[in-house]
Amino acid sequence: MKTTYTPTPVDTSSVTIPAEYYPLREMIAANVHDNWALTRILEGWTFGPRRNDALKEHPCLVPYEDLPESEKEYDRKTAEETLKLIIKMGFKITKG
Repeated sequence: MKTTYTPTPVDTSSVTIPAEYYPLREMIAANVHDNWALTRILEGWTFGPRRNDALKEHPCLVPYEDLPESEKEYDRKTAEETLKLIIKMGFKITKG
């Protein structure tokens, strides 16, 4: 069994997301949050004013729109890296 792990993400630093993708980035970010929240809820977590692992309470168990901007940025970063990878791999995004 390998005991060390060295992440090797695809270098997307040269990729710029077109402005017309920003609404999609926001939709992906909201979906990332909803998936995270659903997983936590299914594990028995509930909303709490502060994170409390013992009580399974988390302040981010709220709709995406109600998150602090700093938390939204975390989800946007995930969405942005996903879009950059899609572009870097040569795929095109079209709206049907």
